[in-house]
Amino acid sequence: MSNVKAKRWVSDHVGIALIDAGLRRRIGRARVGHFATSDGREAALVPVCFVLLGDTVYHAIDAKPKSAAPDKLRRVRNVRANPSAALLVDHYDEDWGRLWYVLLRGHAGVLDHGAEQQRAIAALKRKYVQYRTTLPLARDALVIALAVRRISHWRPSSSGRRPADRRVPPA
Repeated sequence: MSNVKAKRWVSDHVGIALIDAGLRRRIGRARVGHFATSDGREAALVPVCFVLLGDTVYHAIDAKPKSAAPDKLRRVRNVRANPSAALLVDHYDEDWGRLWYVLLRGHAGVLDHGAEQQRAIAALKRKYVQYRTTLPLARDALVIALAVRRISHWRPSSSGRRPADRRVPPA
């Protein structure tokens, strides 16, 4: 069962979306993000294929060769021990006027069954053709859900301004 479903979104508190339409488009077009976790002693970072649904980011433990069984992977162990996590989505270009990043921080949970897990798998299959063809994503794949609670972002057009930082007010 997801421990991220019970979280309250900023829209529950102030009537606005946590992730605005422009950031949502940029995040949605990105093909890879970098998922950060910690066990409380050491940070870990792994590239992931992800999808944004509402204010939650999902990625699955797919069938690519791994160093351990899915439930023994460091990111899964870390999320279970310390649900504070982040996803960095960025774009690099030799034209530095086109650089940008979005850092999504929040509360993560591991989904191993249920409607939310199945919605995430279906959305990942829609976004990534590889999950439908060359490396099919199993219906029972573990999914990590990151309920976004804070966003920082930057792009050159925001130069001279502080990075936007949106937080969910305490409940």
